[in-house]
Amino acid sequence: MAVARMAKVIIVTHRSQASDLLEALQAEGICQILNAQQAMVSKDLPELGTTAEQPNAKDIRERISRLEKSIAFLKNYAEPQKGLASVLSPRAVIDEKSYNEVVADAQISNITEQCSRLEESIEKAKTKIEHLNDTLQMLYPWKSLETPVQEIARLQLATCWAGLVPTQHFEQLKQKIIEIGAEIQQIGPPAGKNACLVASLKENAGDVQKILRSAEFDHVTFEGPHLVVDGKTETREPMTGTVSELIDQHTKRLDRTQKQLKQCTEKAAVLSRNLLKIEILLDHYNNLLNREHTRDTAPATEHTVILEGWVRKKDFSRLEKTVSGFEASSLTKIKPAKDEEIPVEIENKNVIKPFEVITRLYGMPQHFEVDPTSFLAPFFALFFALCLTDAGYGIVIVVLMAFLIKKMQGDKKLMWMIGICSVVTVGAGALTGGWFGDAVQQLNIGWLSAARSRMIWFDPLDKPMNFFYLSLALGYFQIMVGLVIAFGHNLKQKNFITAICDQLTWLVMLNSIVIFGASKFGQVPAHVGSLFGKVALVPAAIIFLFSHREGGLGGRLGMGAYNLFSAIFYMGDVLSYLRLMALGMVTAGLAMAINVIAGIAAEIPYGIGFVLMIVVLVSGHGFNIAMSGLSAFVHTLRLQYVEFFPKFFVGGGRAFDPLSKQYKHIYIGKTRR
Repeated sequence: MAVARMAKVIIVTHRSQASDLLEALQAEGICQILNAQQAMVSKDLPELGTTAEQPNAKDIRERISRLEKSIAFLKNYAEPQKGLASVLSPRAVIDEKSYNEVVADAQISNITEQCSRLEESIEKAKTKIEHLNDTLQMLYPWKSLETPVQEIARLQLATCWAGLVPTQHFEQLKQKIIEIGAEIQQIGPPAGKNACLVASLKENAGDVQKILRSAEFDHVTFEGPHLVVDGKTETREPMTGTVSELIDQHTKRLDRTQKQLKQCTEKAAVLSRNLLKIEILLDHYNNLLNREHTRDTAPATEHTVILEGWVRKKDFSRLEKTVSGFEASSLTKIKPAKDEEIPVEIENKNVIKPFEVITRLYGMPQHFEVDPTSFLAPFFALFFALCLTDAGYGIVIVVLMAFLIKKMQGDKKLMWMIGICSVVTVGAGALTGGWFGDAVQQLNIGWLSAARSRMIWFDPLDKPMNFFYLSLALGYFQIMVGLVIAFGHNLKQKNFITAICDQLTWLVMLNSIVIFGASKFGQVPAHVGSLFGKVALVPAAIIFLFSHREGGLGGRLGMGAYNLFSAIFYMGDVLSYLRLMALGMVTAGLAMAINVIAGIAAEIPYGIGFVLMIVVLVSGHGFNIAMSGLSAFVHTLRLQYVEFFPKFFVGGGRAFDPLSKQYKHIYIGKTRR
């Protein structure tokens, strides 16, 4: 439940052993390696260089690129996973033996080559099908034309144009064509545009073309379409024969091409059975590339590679044992440089560990700060519970989280955290009498109502002021805890002036003001309140004089006055905790409304009412659980980040990132799925 202590280390290894050593370090996953720009040894010895990227690394990058393309291709033809399990557990679980067999299988490279060829064939077939369909679409309006299409352009004394004319312009065009002594013949039936032939003597060709342009005449040339292949344009020969013959030819070509495409897709579907193997290999090569990159960017001499980095002190002996297995390598523990940024890892156990999600979401602490996780955990769980205040809702969420924890892959801290908060919600709901709203009261079962009465502390809807005071008290207590944490940490760091002027003064003054105010309401004897009212003047004076300790006297006193005035901000912070009451009562109120609506629906006769009641209860309470749960999480998070953390926590630390094996597509386990 603290920030892990780190040790700075330097590992010097001969170039011949660097890759093997890095592989061992990656398998252990305990040492963060710095590159040449980050390493202090590079700053002390600027003559050190780095290992230029080796051909091996370039080859790995190329393999990764091919594997990624193969995976993207095969996923289009692989049998999709079905069911909720595929969503919660998308990665395959394989044993280490199977993993090693795939990595050692040289035949997998042939699969990537087959994928590349198949993809190219499929793309060509699809392009060809598209062009054939376009050609057939162009030919269909001319199906009744009996003249071979190549003859249209071979007239000696006349000119002939084939084209499409919008239906609304056809009659007008026909009249104008006839007026100048030309001829027009409709070939295809009207379908938005008429397919027609226009013929005229060559000396009238110019006039005819003007008329055709004005009628939006769309010229048709019976030539093969232009096919684009790999960026180059391939032009087919002009068409010959009648349109009916051409349609028959192109239809047969289309059928052959579609069969070819089907064969290729079937081959791809068969090949997709190797998708898992390719994914395993991709993860393997990504880890290999990470090692190569670490080696190539580390400081180096002609014969050695210098691995400077960090390890948790408790893991130093493991690191020492790993390095000792390489004869041409040595490990040395060194002191960090002055003001060097030390990576941070937080360590918590058991029930506190899931709440690291909150800390990491905000940002890691500095290496000299306290880990806030253990302090925020009880508050977060309690505040989440108060925002829901319904034991029934808590039970539902506990069951849901248990299911997700069992079925879901990956980091489960968030589910564990919400599950813990939901367990506390059950307790909070029992103390406030919330069981799916007022469901227990509506059922009116004697023993159930008696059990609720024995567990209940107060009903927020009957006694809202109790909830009001509870929220304020918890908020004030958490703020005081934040100041105490900061005070203790500064004492531990021997920052005595800061501890006294920035935390102790506020602790004394704020609590004295509270006791003084309580005396005015008769909660504390008047003489005690008067005493603490006078005591509050001492820390107030210290805040005014010493809370700002830089600059000239005028600036220090001005900032001191501002800091003293900021006491009112503490009141605003405490009032922010009233959202606990607001959200808790909204959740209860909405749950009661859902129960009322369900009761009204139940009055509908013929059995319909019972069905509607179930639908209303399930959907209504499901919606309320989702929305209220989300609100409880977000607003509880806000209270930690905005009201609690600023009292003692700065953050901004750099997370400890050891060299380790990462898997995107698989999990290494004992059994294979």
